Amino acid sequence: MFVIGLTGGIGAGKTQVSNTLEALGATVINADLVGHEAYLPQTETWRAVVDAFGSDILDDGDHIDRRKLGAIVFSDPSMLARLDSIVHPRIYAMISQRIDALAGEGVSVAVVEAALLFEAGWTPLADEIWVVTAPPEQVLSRLTARGMPPEQAQARIDSQMPQDERASRADVVIANDLGISELEASVKSKWQSRISAALQGDQEGR
Repeated sequence: MFVIGLTGGIGAGKTQVSNTLEALGATVINADLVGHEAYLPQTETWRAVVDAFGSDILDDGDHIDRRKLGAIVFSDPSMLARLDSIVHPRIYAMISQRIDALAGEGVSVAVVEAALLFEAGWTPLADEIWVVTAPPEQVLSRLTARGMPPEQAQARIDSQMPQDERASRADVVIANDLGISELEASVKSKWQSRISAALQGDQEGR
Protein backbone atom coordinates (compact mmCIF):
# COMPACT_ATOMS: atom_id res chain seq x y z
CA MET A 1 0.00 0.00 0.00
CA PHE A 2 1.18 3.52 -0.85
CA VAL A 3 0.66 6.21 1.81
CA ILE A 4 0.54 9.93 1.07
CA GLY A 5 1.08 12.37 3.92
CA LEU A 6 -0.97 15.45 3.02
CA THR A 7 -0.41 18.74 4.80
CA GLY A 8 -0.49 22.49 4.37
CA GLY A 9 -1.34 25.64 6.26
CA ILE A 10 -4.79 26.77 7.29
CA GLY A 11 -6.83 27.85 4.27
CA ALA A 12 -4.38 26.37 1.78
CA GLY A 13 -6.86 23.86 0.36
CA LYS A 14 -5.98 20.52 2.01
CA THR A 15 -9.61 19.45 2.13
CA GLN A 16 -10.16 19.99 -1.59
CA VAL A 17 -6.99 18.06 -2.42
CA SER A 18 -8.01 15.30 -0.01
CA ASN A 19 -11.46 15.08 -1.59
CA THR A 20 -9.92 14.84 -5.05
CA LEU A 21 -7.55 12.08 -3.96
CA GLU A 22 -10.48 10.21 -2.43
CA ALA A 23 -12.41 10.52 -5.69
CA LEU A 24 -9.40 9.04 -7.47
CA GLY A 25 -9.56 5.97 -5.24
CA ALA A 26 -7.55 6.76 -2.12
CA THR A 27 -8.80 6.09 1.39
CA VAL A 28 -8.41 9.18 3.59
CA ILE A 29 -7.45 9.15 7.25
CA ASN A 30 -8.19 12.58 8.74
CA ALA A 31 -5.86 13.23 11.68
CA ASP A 32 -8.27 15.79 13.17
CA LEU A 33 -11.05 13.19 13.37
CA VAL A 34 -8.64 10.65 14.87
CA GLY A 35 -7.66 13.30 17.41
CA HIS A 36 -11.30 13.80 18.39
CA GLU A 37 -11.60 10.05 18.97
CA ALA A 38 -8.46 10.11 21.09
CA TYR A 39 -10.08 12.65 23.42
CA LEU A 40 -13.24 10.62 24.03
CA PRO A 41 -14.02 9.96 27.73
CA GLN A 42 -12.16 7.13 29.45
CA THR A 43 -9.75 6.52 26.58
CA GLU A 44 -6.04 6.28 27.33
CA THR A 45 -5.41 9.75 25.93
CA TRP A 46 -8.34 11.23 27.87
CA ARG A 47 -7.00 9.85 31.14
CA ALA A 48 -3.48 11.11 30.45
CA VAL A 49 -4.72 14.61 29.59
CA VAL A 50 -6.97 14.79 32.65
CA ASP A 51 -4.13 13.56 34.85
CA ALA A 52 -1.90 16.29 33.45
CA PHE A 53 -4.31 19.22 33.45
CA GLY A 54 -6.93 18.34 36.06
CA SER A 55 -10.63 17.55 36.06
CA ASP A 56 -11.53 21.24 35.71
CA ILE A 57 -11.07 20.86 31.94
CA LEU A 58 -14.07 18.49 31.81
CA ASP A 59 -17.66 19.43 31.04
CA ASP A 60 -20.71 17.92 32.75
CA GLY A 61 -20.57 14.90 30.44
CA ASP A 62 -16.91 14.18 31.26
CA HIS A 63 -15.81 15.32 27.80
CA ILE A 64 -12.69 17.45 27.57
CA ASP A 65 -13.77 21.05 27.02
CA ARG A 66 -11.46 22.25 24.24
CA ARG A 67 -11.97 25.89 25.21
CA LYS A 68 -10.94 25.30 28.80
CA LEU A 69 -7.95 23.24 27.74
CA GLY A 70 -7.05 25.79 25.07
CA ALA A 71 -7.08 28.62 27.61
CA ILE A 72 -4.42 26.73 29.55
CA VAL A 73 -2.12 25.55 26.78
CA PHE A 74 -2.24 28.46 24.33
CA SER A 75 -1.23 30.95 27.00
CA ASP A 76 1.80 28.94 28.09
CA PRO A 77 4.19 27.32 25.57
CA SER A 78 5.40 24.82 28.18
CA MET A 79 1.84 23.64 28.76
CA LEU A 80 1.26 23.30 25.01
CA ALA A 81 4.45 21.27 24.70
CA ARG A 82 3.24 19.07 27.55
CA LEU A 83 -0.09 18.47 25.84
CA ASP A 84 1.59 17.73 22.51
CA SER A 85 3.92 15.22 24.17
CA ILE A 86 0.88 13.36 25.48
CA VAL A 87 -1.40 13.52 22.46
CA HIS A 88 0.83 13.39 19.37
CA PRO A 89 2.43 9.96 20.01
CA ARG A 90 -0.97 8.44 20.76
CA ILE A 91 -2.57 9.83 17.61
CA TYR A 92 0.47 8.59 15.66
CA ALA A 93 -0.16 5.09 17.03
CA MET A 94 -3.87 5.24 16.18
CA ILE A 95 -3.16 6.36 12.61
CA SER A 96 -0.50 3.68 12.24
CA GLN A 97 -3.01 1.04 13.31
CA ARG A 98 -5.51 2.31 10.74
CA ILE A 99 -2.89 2.19 8.01
CA ASP A 100 -2.10 -1.42 8.94
CA ALA A 101 -5.81 -2.28 8.92
CA LEU A 102 -6.33 -0.70 5.50
CA ALA A 103 -3.33 -2.58 4.13
CA GLY A 104 -4.86 -5.79 5.46
CA GLU A 105 -8.09 -4.94 3.64
CA GLY A 106 -6.23 -4.62 0.36
CA VAL A 107 -6.42 -0.83 0.05
CA SER A 108 -3.91 0.41 -2.53
CA VAL A 109 -3.53 4.08 -1.54
CA ALA A 110 -4.13 5.84 1.78
CA VAL A 111 -3.90 9.54 2.54
CA VAL A 112 -3.05 10.84 6.00
CA GLU A 113 -4.42 14.38 6.06
CA ALA A 114 -2.78 16.26 8.91
CA ALA A 115 -2.15 19.96 9.43
CA LEU A 116 0.62 19.12 11.92
CA LEU A 117 2.28 16.35 9.92
CA PHE A 118 5.74 17.93 10.27
CA GLU A 119 5.30 19.53 13.68
CA ALA A 120 3.98 16.34 15.30
CA GLY A 121 6.68 14.13 13.78
CA TRP A 122 4.23 12.01 11.80
CA THR A 123 6.12 11.96 8.48
CA PRO A 124 7.38 8.36 9.02
CA LEU A 125 3.78 7.24 8.48
CA ALA A 126 3.94 8.18 4.80
CA ASP A 127 5.81 7.05 1.71
CA GLU A 128 5.54 10.51 0.21
CA ILE A 129 4.74 13.97 1.58
CA TRP A 130 2.42 16.26 -0.38
CA VAL A 131 2.19 19.91 0.66
CA VAL A 132 -0.59 22.24 -0.47
CA THR A 133 0.43 25.89 -0.81
CA ALA A 134 -1.49 29.08 -1.57
CA PRO A 135 -0.62 32.78 -1.80
CA PRO A 136 -0.93 34.45 1.64
CA GLU A 137 -3.41 37.03 0.38
CA GLN A 138 -5.68 34.27 -0.95
CA VAL A 139 -5.46 32.35 2.33
CA LEU A 140 -6.41 35.48 4.28
CA SER A 141 -9.31 36.10 1.91
CA ARG A 142 -10.58 32.52 2.32
CA LEU A 143 -10.42 32.69 6.11
CA THR A 144 -12.23 36.02 6.34
CA ALA A 145 -14.86 34.70 3.92
CA ARG A 146 -15.51 31.97 6.49
CA GLY A 147 -16.27 34.65 9.05
CA MET A 148 -12.91 34.81 10.81
CA PRO A 149 -11.85 38.37 11.76
CA PRO A 150 -8.81 39.50 9.74
CA GLU A 151 -6.62 39.97 12.82
CA GLN A 152 -7.46 36.49 14.10
CA ALA A 153 -6.92 34.97 10.66
CA GLN A 154 -3.52 36.61 10.33
CA ALA A 155 -2.55 35.44 13.81
CA ARG A 156 -3.47 31.86 12.90
CA ILE A 157 -1.38 32.08 9.73
CA ASP A 158 1.59 33.59 11.59
CA SER A 159 1.50 30.91 14.30
CA GLN A 160 2.09 28.08 11.81
CA MET A 161 5.18 26.66 10.20
CA PRO A 162 6.20 28.97 7.35
CA GLN A 163 4.84 27.80 4.00
CA ASP A 164 8.27 27.89 2.37
CA GLU A 165 9.63 25.55 5.04
CA ARG A 166 6.80 23.09 4.47
CA ALA A 167 7.34 23.20 0.72
CA SER A 168 11.09 22.63 1.10
CA ARG A 169 10.40 19.39 2.98
CA ALA A 170 7.81 18.07 0.51
CA ASP A 171 8.11 15.39 -2.14
CA VAL A 172 5.23 17.01 -4.02
CA VAL A 173 4.02 20.60 -3.86
CA ILE A 174 0.45 21.34 -4.98
CA ALA A 175 0.06 25.06 -5.70
CA ASN A 176 -3.50 26.20 -5.03
CA ASP A 177 -3.21 29.65 -6.62
CA LEU A 178 -5.86 29.45 -9.34
CA GLY A 179 -9.33 27.90 -9.23
CA ILE A 180 -10.79 24.61 -8.02
CA SER A 181 -10.79 23.04 -11.48
CA GLU A 182 -7.10 23.88 -11.91
CA LEU A 183 -6.34 22.45 -8.46
CA GLU A 184 -8.17 19.22 -9.25
CA ALA A 185 -6.33 18.94 -12.58
CA SER A 186 -2.99 19.39 -10.81
CA VAL A 187 -3.82 16.68 -8.26
CA LYS A 188 -4.97 14.28 -10.99
CA SER A 189 -1.75 14.91 -12.90
CA LYS A 190 0.38 14.15 -9.84
CA TRP A 191 -1.70 11.04 -9.16
CA GLN A 192 -1.15 9.75 -12.66
CA SER A 193 2.57 10.48 -12.78
CA ARG A 194 3.48 9.36 -9.26
CA ILE A 195 0.85 7.14 -7.66
CA SER A 196 -0.32 5.16 -10.67
CA ALA A 197 3.29 4.65 -11.71
CA ALA A 198 4.28 3.51 -8.20
CA LEU A 199 1.38 1.04 -8.01
CA GLN A 200 2.17 -0.33 -11.45
CA GLY A 201 5.81 -0.79 -10.40
CA ASP A 202 4.70 -2.72 -7.32
CA GLN A 203 2.55 -5.04 -9.41
CA GLU A 204 5.32 -5.65 -11.91
CA GLY A 205 7.75 -6.41 -9.10
CA ARG A 206 5.57 -9.21 -7.72
